[in-house]
Amino acid sequence: MTTSWSVVRVLRDRDAALFLGGVVVSAFGTSSLWLAAGVWVKDLTGSDGLAALCALAMWAPTPAGPLLGALADRVRRRPLLVASNLGLAALLLTLFTVDSAGRLWLLFAVLFLYGAVGVVHDAAESALVAAAVAPDLLGDFNGLRTTLTEGMKLVAPLTGAGLYAVYGGPAVACLDAVTFVLAAGLCALLRVREERPVRSGGGWRRQTARGVRHLWGHPVLRPLVVAGGTTMLLAGLAGSTVYAVVDRLGHSPAYAGVLYAFQGAGSVAAGLVSGPALRRLGARRFAAAGIALTGIAVASRAVPSDPVALAAGVVSGLGLPCVLVAAFTAVQRETPGPLLGRVTATAGTLVFTPNVLGLALGAGLVELAGVGLLLPLYGAASLAAAAALAHRAESAIRTAARSPSDASPA
Repeated sequence: MTTSWSVVRVLRDRDAALFLGGVVVSAFGTSSLWLAAGVWVKDLTGSDGLAALCALAMWAPTPAGPLLGALADRVRRRPLLVASNLGLAALLLTLFTVDSAGRLWLLFAVLFLYGAVGVVHDAAESALVAAAVAPDLLGDFNGLRTTLTEGMKLVAPLTGAGLYAVYGGPAVACLDAVTFVLAAGLCALLRVREERPVRSGGGWRRQTARGVRHLWGHPVLRPLVVAGGTTMLLAGLAGSTVYAVVDRLGHSPAYAGVLYAFQGAGSVAAGLVSGPALRRLGARRFAAAGIALTGIAVASRAVPSDPVALAAGVVSGLGLPCVLVAAFTAVQRETPGPLLGRVTATAGTLVFTPNVLGLALGAGLVELAGVGLLLPLYGAASLAAAAALAHRAESAIRTAARSPSDASPA
């Protein structure tokens, strides 16, 4: 009942509902293009390696998050969101010229710019959400955002693949462009009042460093972001074993899609309960519980059983979003508005870059050792990270009990 009422409260807020509408259409277009781009490259070149580079091209700008996020603090966020959506829509239309392997450089360039603009877009959106949504509803909003994003991942790739099969890659690019135009229209309808940003001295580099210092020196944010980065590193390591797990189960590689679908279903459910759970447990304990669930799921995949693998997918989907919702909700609550864009982007860099590194490192490790050894090790490391974060949460609660006026929330 509490969860249902929280969802209703978020959806009854006009600006929150518009934000979520933009999330739905953008996530649909992005998920459609993500799969189609790899298939497009595979068809034109026959190379699995080049096809895999599509995902890398979109993730490559993530380490530049602190610098790119500073842009979201230098201008008004709502016009920036509208402009970035329309800019990506126009950029995607250039993919109509990609008709041979010799023009694939354009596709990779577009994907790289797509990722870079996405970093700025996410930073501006997070800051604008914090200004538009009541603080006590931020956890519910971020949970619903996770539900909608993961829900689109369940349906959009199939749509993109079907559209590609019938009309080719340019049609999928056109679909994604249309979703960005719709998202721009929804952003334009927001009624958030924004003051003109005050330009602080010191130049771009000093402003970026100020956001990094705020995040790393904050007693609430640093443990959550470190836990998020550690979890995503281990998730990347575990994710690189998916085809080895499928092979061990005796299925074709396509069965990986079934495992991802079960994980996505778990993430959809996690988003619906995130707000109430975050209020009940506090950010650190909520994140620790999610990391522990993820660790149990990862270790369970070492068992060569279809029911266990599918159940592990659901549990992993339930657990992994918890630390992300906890960390980014805390960033929105604990960061002053003028710094929020660069701090959000810095947090994104620290949380998501380890995932890319984990995928790359894990691809090598799975060739050297079997999943029967690797997955229990990854799971144990996740449980250790959960225990460390939970211990810090309990220490913070004891400190707050002794000195309630000076302590930060756990």
